[in-house]
Amino acid sequence: MNIQIFGKPKCFDTKKAERYFKERNIKYQSIDVAKFGMSKGELSNIKQAVGGFDKLFDDNSKSDTATLIKYLSDENAKEEKLLENPSLFKTPIVRNGKKATIGYCPEIWGKWE
Repeated sequence: MNIQIFGKPKCFDTKKAERYFKERNIKYQSIDVAKFGMSKGELSNIKQAVGGFDKLFDDNSKSDTATLIKYLSDENAKEEKLLENPSLFKTPIVRNGKKATIGYCPEIWGKWE
């Protein structure tokens, strides 16, 4: 398994995801998505694995950029804004090769083992 956890340092679900893999002695790479973001290729693969852009975007955010993203009609423009503002990703995004989940999903991660 090649686990990557894209999360935010103050996100409780990100900490729970890290604890899940640590307790099972599964190595993972932790990435601060708000600080480092992700590449277009990673975004594309994750978007395809989880079923679309809307699942990646934290629409509960109160920022002006989040409001702008909600009302953009062009999917590519939404992705560009999200890549420019990586703090607007829902977290944790847990990736295992071509598979990915958003949020705390131990029932799915268990099937990956």
